[in-house]
Amino acid sequence: MGIGSSLQQPFAQHALLASTIVALTCGLMGPFVIMRRMSFAVHGMSELAFTGAAAGLLIAGNALAGALCGSLVVAGLIGLLGERESERDASIGVILAGGLGLGVLLLSFYRGFATAATNILFGDIFGVSSTQLLMLLVIGIAVVALVGSIYRPLFFASADPEVAAARGVPEGLLSIVFLLVLALTVTEAAQIVGTLLVLSLVIAPAAAARRLATSPLAIALLSLFIALVAADGGLLASLQFGNIKPTVFVTGISFFVYIAARIFGPSLMKRKNRSLNFERTVTS
Repeated sequence: MGIGSSLQQPFAQHALLASTIVALTCGLMGPFVIMRRMSFAVHGMSELAFTGAAAGLLIAGNALAGALCGSLVVAGLIGLLGERESERDASIGVILAGGLGLGVLLLSFYRGFATAATNILFGDIFGVSSTQLLMLLVIGIAVVALVGSIYRPLFFASADPEVAAARGVPEGLLSIVFLLVLALTVTEAAQIVGTLLVLSLVIAPAAAARRLATSPLAIALLSLFIALVAADGGLLASLQFGNIKPTVFVTGISFFVYIAARIFGPSLMKRKNRSLNFERTVTS
């Protein structure tokens, strides 16, 4: 079955819509995560979304709702225990160790199909139902709305936290709100690549974008574009090669785009700087 015929099926349409929603939210959040040096927080939330998903499966048979609750709880704990940047990594490590142990314990009591449990770790984009798609859309809208409402102070506090604090920006409150929004984003991304590989959509596109652009707007737009290419391109490639899971292509595209940005980014930036210097010389 090729891409054209596959896209006529409801499961593929749901998957494509879901991947697009997830890519947009991940691409939007990624630059802030890197600016605030919170990649490990993303890893911690994604791993402990597994614990929440295991609880959701065990209690209500709903992994997505459980993952969402688990991520929000972890975000709150990171915000409270890791308020200082110097303490954040240690706090995340402690929370991660305890949470993963609890997740394994909860999963040991689950008596359903094993695929429901493994999908928590590696994602199941083709299994997204209409209800889950609606939930992902609501989460995506909430993420965009929340980021839009705090964009200016969040960017200021992320770019220069000391000056922002001196100007009266409530960094502590912003940090907690950002962590909660990040928890929503991580829960979404886990539906495509699973809790083990969330970094491929949240971190890799933004990291590549920062190698290829300098202005905040350009970085944000490029991060969104790369995330869309990775998520939707990976999904379409999986439809073309039906025996390979989308996760493989999504993570592969993200990885190779980042490597290409590392290799070619410096030369592109030098050319851009030369062009800007030439224009300034001509105009002056």
